[in-house]
Amino acid sequence: MEYIQTFISDTRRSCSTQSSTPAITTTEECFMGIDEAGRGPVLGPMVYATCFGPISRKNEIERQGFADSKQLSEKQRDELFGCICSSSDLLGWKAEILSPNDISNGMLQRTKYSLNALSHDTAKKLIRRVLDDGVLLSEVYVDTVGDPAKYQALLQDTFPHVKVTVSKKADSLFPIVSAASICAKVIRDATLKKWRFVERGVEISADVGSGYPADPTTKRWLQESLDPLFGYPSLVRFSWATCTSILDNKAYAVKWPDDDDSQPMAAGCAKISQYFKQNTADSSRKRHRFFEERGLTIPSDFS
Repeated sequence: MEYIQTFISDTRRSCSTQSSTPAITTTEECFMGIDEAGRGPVLGPMVYATCFGPISRKNEIERQGFADSKQLSEKQRDELFGCICSSSDLLGWKAEILSPNDISNGMLQRTKYSLNALSHDTAKKLIRRVLDDGVLLSEVYVDTVGDPAKYQALLQDTFPHVKVTVSKKADSLFPIVSAASICAKVIRDATLKKWRFVERGVEISADVGSGYPADPTTKRWLQESLDPLFGYPSLVRFSWATCTSILDNKAYAVKWPDDDDSQPMAAGCAKISQYFKQNTADSSRKRHRFFEERGLTIPSDFS
């Protein structure tokens, strides 16, 4: 599982991973699929992946039995991912592992970075990475996030020389998207199995369930793994409503000094609101002596 080692070494940071680029993809026109795994869970990363290969061998690629990863067993997914990796002369893949920490920080920053915007930007990044490696990309198929027509227009405007198709259920309609879905799911599952908690001196149960908010095991883990002072470990997307509800009810409340308006104001200290009031006093300013000594005036008549 060397393809996840960079991420596992520090699970707080997102990272990129990839296979080698097949030589044939730099000499023949190629098609590519993009899909994600882990959009809904409250635990673990979201993984966006792409799989690409030559159009001339599309039928051969599609005969390998790729299907929507959600319809496959874990064993089937692992076997098909192994097939993709062993076909390094034909197929290549790339992935973006988006850490829970980065996802939540983006959603809670002053200018909210929504999950849809993150997904769109990550898809664009994957396409650029493939093009930067010299792949002769001519067709891209994407499983939609949000409105398919708007998403397709966004990608098509960004990459005008590539034919882009964005569709609902693309992972069921296009085998190359199914292959990308398998890559994303296998990589996400591997990160959860090998997850290293950066929090030290704290016992954290590894029995986290599926990671989805409705899973009773996940709910119990969230209740039991909360530190009332420091919150959740890095595995958790703390911006999810499930977490914020528990934090509001069980974590220590924090009172910042400027939250207390009853504290007396220091003598001679003006309120900050004073700096935003209109100044009604005489606003005329004495001219600099440089202008006065030379008798320079402001002309008003240019006729």
